[in-house]
Amino acid sequence: MPTAQSSPIPRMHIGRQHDRRGAAQRVEAVRLWTEDAIAEGEALPQPRSAETLRADPEIAEAIAEGAALAIVPLLLDAGRPAKANLSIDAGLLAAIDDAAEARGLTRSAFLASAAREKIESGS
Repeated sequence: MPTAQSSPIPRMHIGRQHDRRGAAQRVEAVRLWTEDAIAEGEALPQPRSAETLRADPEIAEAIAEGAALAIVPLLLDAGRPAKANLSIDAGLLAAIDDAAEARGLTRSAFLASAAREKIESGS
């Protein structure tokens, strides 16, 4: 399948992997590029909507040749914890606590890991 090289991130190659591992690699690539750009004082490109991307002649040509658009979330760590008050079913919370304990994690670490995994997988 052809891939469009007109990524808003300069020098970023969008791969062909369509599985969860590929999605996680794209999320990591975007995060690493963004961290480097921030560290070097570069201006970050503005996100573009799917409609705007489809209107780009280079991307429209790639789509016509079989390429597909993918949304890649930007997950930047703030470097500081933040408190969140969540309402969750008591049974699910007990299962979360059991799973966290079995892995030697705190509830917060388990939930953060599960959320990151879910976001990175794109599902």
